[in-house]
Amino acid sequence: MKSHRTDLKNIARRAMIERGLLPDFSAAAIAELARIQAAATDRHSDMHDLTGLLWASIDNDDSRDLDQLTVAEPHPDRSVKILVAIADVDALVTKESALDAHAKHNTTSVYTAGDMFPMLPEKLSTDLTSLGEGQDRLAIIVEMVIADDGAVLSSSLFRALVHNHAKLAYNSVAAWLAGTAPAPDRVKAVSGLDAQLRLQDQVAQRLKARRHQQGALSLETIEPRAVFEGEVLTALRVEQKNRAKELIEDFMIAANQATASYLKGKSVPSFRRILRSPERWQRIIEVAARWGEHLPPEPDARALEVFLVARRKADPLRFPDLSLAIVKLIGKGEYVLDQSKDGAPEHFGLAVKGYTHSTAPNRRFPDLITQRLIKAALAGAPTPYHPEELKSLADHCTEKEDDAEKVERQLRKSAAALLLESRIGQRFDAIVTGASDRGTWVRLLEPPVEGKMVTGASGLDVGDSVRVELVSTDVERGYIDFVRVGS
Repeated sequence: MKSHRTDLKNIARRAMIERGLLPDFSAAAIAELARIQAAATDRHSDMHDLTGLLWASIDNDDSRDLDQLTVAEPHPDRSVKILVAIADVDALVTKESALDAHAKHNTTSVYTAGDMFPMLPEKLSTDLTSLGEGQDRLAIIVEMVIADDGAVLSSSLFRALVHNHAKLAYNSVAAWLAGTAPAPDRVKAVSGLDAQLRLQDQVAQRLKARRHQQGALSLETIEPRAVFEGEVLTALRVEQKNRAKELIEDFMIAANQATASYLKGKSVPSFRRILRSPERWQRIIEVAARWGEHLPPEPDARALEVFLVARRKADPLRFPDLSLAIVKLIGKGEYVLDQSKDGAPEHFGLAVKGYTHSTAPNRRFPDLITQRLIKAALAGAPTPYHPEELKSLADHCTEKEDDAEKVERQLRKSAAALLLESRIGQRFDAIVTGASDRGTWVRLLEPPVEGKMVTGASGLDVGDSVRVELVSTDVERGYIDFVRVGS
């Protein structure tokens, strides 16, 4: 019997190798892994015992590499203390080890339709360094006090022992928060967790509202996930944003800002995650003008956000395609070394200054680097990375993240081609998503697949509705070709 999953995994391996990524761990890393038999323990005097707090994780249904837990404590003045626990991965993966070398080379886990290629072996990332349910684990704590208006009043970092009381999933928590489904079983089973999560949701919505008032961008792109029955690819499902995802996203953004602020306060040279002010702002102005909207002549996140909110309300069907166009024009995020004493580089898309990546050390190498800098600062020890080393690593992490994204994008295309290869000759309703000298691209309304118009593209522009016929697919390269039918 044909295994679509195996086919896609093989394509993913070849794509990774072409991009200079390592799909397999070295013999040295595997030998090192064999010597690690248990989770790290540390009873130092500076270690807080927070196992009694109502910590819980919220992640994808199938995620086992759990990097963070959250908990909230209300204050009488309506402010709320939010604590984010981040897995202490450095406790088992030490700098310059063979496991560290693999993580440093790839810099990220690679998530493809065929398989997930973890940055760290699953014995660690989904078990011994994961904040798994029912386990006591070492963690870095980011503690923040959030005001009623979403302002962060204070923040601090310290080390602690934590215990995950409930492994929860985005979709079921979101449906319960929205009132469209009963509470998940684990929420019912853990006394007080329902009120705890509702409080976290309220605080996250305050944080989100404040960020968007300051110009954080409401972007919504379509990234379909492959759905399998056994080994056979049966569908592509678009993952929707929801309240539970926003809860985690908003807490992680705040935690990353607090971490950057802590390191700056300790005068520690460190990574920043930035998104530069768009060089192609003039083109963004032209895109907005198509809908009669006038953006100012200089890059302005607040003005762009007002336009995006209006377009989502006016045309939700086409909004993801507009979002994608804006994302491409804004450009990519990158890692940089920040040694500035003031005026930290900013993240245009999040409308924040002084931002780093720190909350996913099982999945991203920059977060593991940041964790080592935090632990050294907390201990009053010398910094484990010199500024020149950090600058080189920042460039390397940016480059490898780009390589990983290209592999993931290629595999999304290969999965789409595989899903459609038996449907040559069928006709579909579509929307034009790209039109330039290099060609015209369309997205089918169902299934959510993008391909190239090889004939009949004359006169079409982004946002136009069109009827197309599928004429060919190439699974290995991820090519899908359409021709226009009708007028």
